[in-house]
Amino acid sequence: MVNFNQFLKQAQQMQKKMEEMKSRMAVTEFHGKSGGDLVSLSINGEGQLKSISIDSSILKPEEKELVEDLIIAAFSDAKNKMEADSQSQLTSSLGGMGMPPGIKLPF
Repeated sequence: MVNFNQFLKQAQQMQKKMEEMKSRMAVTEFHGKSGGDLVSLSINGEGQLKSISIDSSILKPEEKELVEDLIIAAFSDAKNKMEADSQSQLTSSLGGMGMPPGIKLPF
């Protein structure tokens, strides 16, 4: 028979760990690059764009589309790193249990 009080205690501990992880992620920055470092940017653990750097060599009117594509690629790179780190921390916090397939956290 399942000890309901112990189950609730474990659920509260897991919730506390997830809140701590969310707080850590909010202040962690992830850096993305594209185009051989021509475009780089930083996002926080909530996916908000914090900074962007564009090499002056690609700031020509005829290169506008290229620059836009490089920004999107750099953002995607940083966001992928953020998501991988988030999943890694979650797995670590839950003692290797992880989340069921297809379930993602809201941050």
